[in-house]
Amino acid sequence: MKFVLAFYGTRGDVEPGIAAGRELARRGHDVCMAVPPDLISAAESVGLGAVAYGPDTREWLEATRDFWKRFFRNFWNIQELKKLLQESRDPGTQAWAQMSATLAEVTEGADLLVTGVAYQELAVSVADYRRVPLATLLWFPIRVNGRLVPKLPVPVVRAAMRAYEWVVWRGVRKVEGAQRRDLGLPKVTASAPRRIIDRGSLEIQAYDPVCFPGLAAEWAAWGDRRPFVGTLTLESPTDADDEVHAWIAGGKPPIFFGFGSIPVESPAETLAMIGSVCARLGERALIGAGWSDFSEQSGLEHVKVVGAVNYATIFPACRAVVHHGGAGTTAAGLRAGVPALILWMADVQLMWGAAIKGLNVGTARRFSATTEETMVADLRAVLTPECASRARTVATQMSKPAESAAAAGDFLEDFARRQVG
Repeated sequence: MKFVLAFYGTRGDVEPGIAAGRELARRGHDVCMAVPPDLISAAESVGLGAVAYGPDTREWLEATRDFWKRFFRNFWNIQELKKLLQESRDPGTQAWAQMSATLAEVTEGADLLVTGVAYQELAVSVADYRRVPLATLLWFPIRVNGRLVPKLPVPVVRAAMRAYEWVVWRGVRKVEGAQRRDLGLPKVTASAPRRIIDRGSLEIQAYDPVCFPGLAAEWAAWGDRRPFVGTLTLESPTDADDEVHAWIAGGKPPIFFGFGSIPVESPAETLAMIGSVCARLGERALIGAGWSDFSEQSGLEHVKVVGAVNYATIFPACRAVVHHGGAGTTAAGLRAGVPALILWMADVQLMWGAAIKGLNVGTARRFSATTEETMVADLRAVLTPECASRARTVATQMSKPAESAAAAGDFLEDFARRQVG
C-alpha cells in the first residue's frame, strides 16, 4: 500500500511521523514523507523518501518564542500580541498554497494520508480532493476532553478546548477557503477537528495515557478510533554518545539541560546560570545545545556542552532532566525514570509541565521567569529520593519505543485495509 505522511513543525513535531513511516516501510509499504525542508535529512537518515513541505522551521521559531513570552507578561496588550502572532504565522500562511499543491501531488494513488497536529486543516482538504482516507497521529491530547489540566473542573477544560478550536479555525478559515476553491471543493462550515471526526478518521494518540489520568476512560466510547500507542521516536544514536557516556562515567551522574528547537534568547547568560546553579548544588551539568548557540564553552569542569545525543541512552545515566517540555523529550525522561524540571516556552509545553507536576515526578516553570534562585529551589525540589522513586514507578507504566512503533503500524495498516476493502 502507499502511505503519505505529512508532518510539519519542529523536530519534536515531525519525528513521530518519521518513526511511523519507518515502521510502515519496514513492513514493505511505499512511504512518502512530506516534511519541512530542514528536516528532510532526518527522514532520509532512516531510509525514507521525503519532499519539502512548507518553510524551514527556523523561520518562525524565534517569533513563536517571543509571542508566548510576551503573552504571559502583557496579555492585556492585544495589538502587540496580534502583531507577534501574525509574525509567527506568516511563513506558514504564505506557504499554504504551495504546501497544498505539494501534498495534492504526492497523494495521487495513495491508500492513506496521515497528518500530525500542525496543518491538519490543509491535510483534510487534500484528503477530500483526492478522496483518500485520512488518519491523524497526535502527540498531545488536542481533541476536546476534560483531562488536559487535572486541577481544573472537567466542564471548564472542555469549554476552553472548544473555544481554542474555534479560535484556530477562525485564524485559518480564509486561507483554507482559498485552498478549497483552488482544489474545486465546496466551502466548509465546521472546523478541521470536527470534519476529521465526521469522516470516521483514525486518530492515533502517540503518548501514554498515564500522563493524563482518566483520559482513556473518557475516550473509551471511541473504541479503536482513538487508540493510545505511546510516544513514537527514532532513538537514533549520535556521534557524541560514546564521548558523553565516558564523561558521565568520570564523575557524579549529571543533570541534563536541553531546550529543543526553540532557541533561547541569550545562550551565554543561560550557560552561566546553569554553571552557577550546579556549582551551588554540587552537581554536574550536561547541556544539549539543540538549536541554541552554545558555541561558547563555559570553561567549567563540571559543565559539558554537546550537540545532539540519544536521549534513550543518555537520560537513564542522569540524575534529572531540565528541558523545554517537548512531547518527545518529556516522554524520554519519563521512560528513563528520572525526575524532570520543565522550563516551558510555549502553550503545549506548559501542558506537559502540568502533566509532570500531576504525576509528582517533577515541577515546571516558565523559562522567561526563571532565575538562578528559582532554578536552585526547583532542582532541590526534584532532586529528592521521593521524587526519584516516583519517577521510577511511572517509568514502569510507560510504553516501550519498539512496542509503540509496532502498535502504530498495526493501526495504520488495519485502517487503510478497511478503507480499501
